[in-house]
Amino acid sequence: MNLPSQITLCEVGLRDGLQNEPTILETSAKIEIANELITAGLKVIELGSFMHPKAVPQMADTDELFLRFKNIEGVELRALVANRKGVERAIACGCRKIKLNVSASLGHNLANINMTPEESVAGFEENVNLAVEHGIEVSGSISMPFGSPWEGDIPVEDVRRIVEAYVNVGITEISLSDASGMAVPNQVYNLCMQMQEAFPQVTWWLHFHNTRGMAIANILAAMQAGITRFDASLGGLGGCPFVPGAAGNVSSEDLVHMFDEMGIATGIDIVSLMDLARKMQQLVGHETDSYLLKAGRSKDLIR
Repeated sequence: MNLPSQITLCEVGLRDGLQNEPTILETSAKIEIANELITAGLKVIELGSFMHPKAVPQMADTDELFLRFKNIEGVELRALVANRKGVERAIACGCRKIKLNVSASLGHNLANINMTPEESVAGFEENVNLAVEHGIEVSGSISMPFGSPWEGDIPVEDVRRIVEAYVNVGITEISLSDASGMAVPNQVYNLCMQMQEAFPQVTWWLHFHNTRGMAIANILAAMQAGITRFDASLGGLGGCPFVPGAAGNVSSEDLVHMFDEMGIATGIDIVSLMDLARKMQQLVGHETDSYLLKAGRSKDLIR
């Protein structure tokens, strides 16, 4: 198999994992989780999002988190941003990395903000310029490039146009996000190969929801296509409120366990990660979709 020797994992549990949870965590609990993630070896962490507190109350303390975690050596802390106000908040609290988002689904984008995907990205230029002026790095993400409840299949050319629009405003780090959980491995492999060939200047991340149990299979297909950067969430927390039957993200501990068993380096301590996933379950007050928390590591069976 054509697989990389190491991968980079971004932990999104504090943002994507918590944004739909009815339980709103105390800021002190989030700080504790973030500190322990760093100790466990995570080098990329999505701390939160700069959305309106009334719209997403779970993320209302994102500014405070970034003030607490300024200048952590060797760790990239990032946040999701929707508009200029979000960029201004990022500047004020010392956030050094933001991520913008647009949907590859025309129906989804029109329903949410009454704009085409290309119009949305073009509107990001002001935000990008403001961020760059203040030394903030900007990445982009594309939701539903693998399929949408609105249109079904998403033409590759539609994804390509959005990538081009991102590149045109200076963004060359892009995440493909299977928010609808409709992706399958051969499709993931083909799209990753096509995007890398068409845009060699772009650094790619993949973000998979495990709605139909396909996330790890899709990650393996992406790895065979040469992708080495993935998002994951403690315990598999998360989900998309706009998608019928949507489940959470791929579980961080399940993913790191697979990499460990395959001899692929992550720099992340799996035992610490499992402890953190259990703690997250306790904080949100329910079990999560984590195979590892139910079955344990494979190595734990060997006596």
